[in-house]
Amino acid sequence: MDQKQQYKLKKLIKELKSIRGRHTELISVYIPQGYDINGVLSQLSSEQGTASNIKSKSTRKNVVDGLEKAIQALRLHKQTPPNGLVVFAGNVSQREGIPDLKVWTIEPPEPITIKIYRCDQTFVIEPLEDFIAVKEVYGLIAIDNKEATIATLKGDRYVIAKHINSGYHGKHRAGGQSARRFERIIRGQAHDFRVKVAEYAEKEFLGIENLKGIIIGGPVATKDSFVDDEYLHHELRKKVMGVKDITYTDESGIRELINASQDLLEGVAMVHQKQLMDRFMKMLVKDGNIVYGKTDVENALNMGAVDVLLLSENNDDELIDKLFDAAQISGTHVEIISVNFEEGAQLWGTFGGIAALLRYKVN
Repeated sequence: MDQKQQYKLKKLIKELKSIRGRHTELISVYIPQGYDINGVLSQLSSEQGTASNIKSKSTRKNVVDGLEKAIQALRLHKQTPPNGLVVFAGNVSQREGIPDLKVWTIEPPEPITIKIYRCDQTFVIEPLEDFIAVKEVYGLIAIDNKEATIATLKGDRYVIAKHINSGYHGKHRAGGQSARRFERIIRGQAHDFRVKVAEYAEKEFLGIENLKGIIIGGPVATKDSFVDDEYLHHELRKKVMGVKDITYTDESGIRELINASQDLLEGVAMVHQKQLMDRFMKMLVKDGNIVYGKTDVENALNMGAVDVLLLSENNDDELIDKLFDAAQISGTHVEIISVNFEEGAQLWGTFGGIAALLRYKVN
């Protein structure tokens, strides 16, 4: 599945997830590869007969009409496509008494192996989500003596799971026995805080099936003590793949940790996209081989000068389709850039959502 297919499927899933029927009247049909489409048509016709017994007049009409839409869509296919077929149909109107019947037909990018018919208040989209789901997850911990932030990184986005404050009071300036006593108190506070962070990390990370690794960041002494003194659960300790020096330990510390860990996160979508945007920004400062904005990028594409086309995911589908097609003609690589990180948001907000790394400079 290329970037264009993935982008379109992601947008469609988002749209379908936002729809909720007034009653159990939204139709989802999954036909696996190799399954006889005529058998599904017979089943849906039978379901229409069953639906005629629904007591509510409006619900009965919406179910019967939704099934008819699905049947009409299936009849456009003489046989099940190689990877199977998915159909969604139903009344998506938010206004009582004013129907808005819609149907979506999807030939999936990979083979479907399950057969589903369901009539519910929501569409069944989980099998489609599996096609675009990022399997590998990374755990991130930013920690110092005063606070810690625990997050997960998956594909092109990170999620803050927990932010914890220690209540640490800092060093006491008194001398003699009083100073020693307060040093013990402070050490005890630091120990208790690291135990608490480890417990939260265990709660957040231990149940993640596809946890690829854990990266820990913070000031030298704190993070090293957290790792070396084995505060983490023994199963999580096996997953620690790197320890990085960072300055901050709030959410900005998580972003700093991701930036500092690019050597460990090679292939992760967010890191790859950040690297492309970093290249773009460096070339922008040097007045290098880059352009941005719809007109200038289109001109560069027509000249065959674009090496990498950077498109914000916030662009409309029609524009993305148009630029994708133009890029294919000249062998240009296309990246759909998420807005879930700082540089991706900057592409959309500052550069109009369209930029390009060039093969050579153009006027």
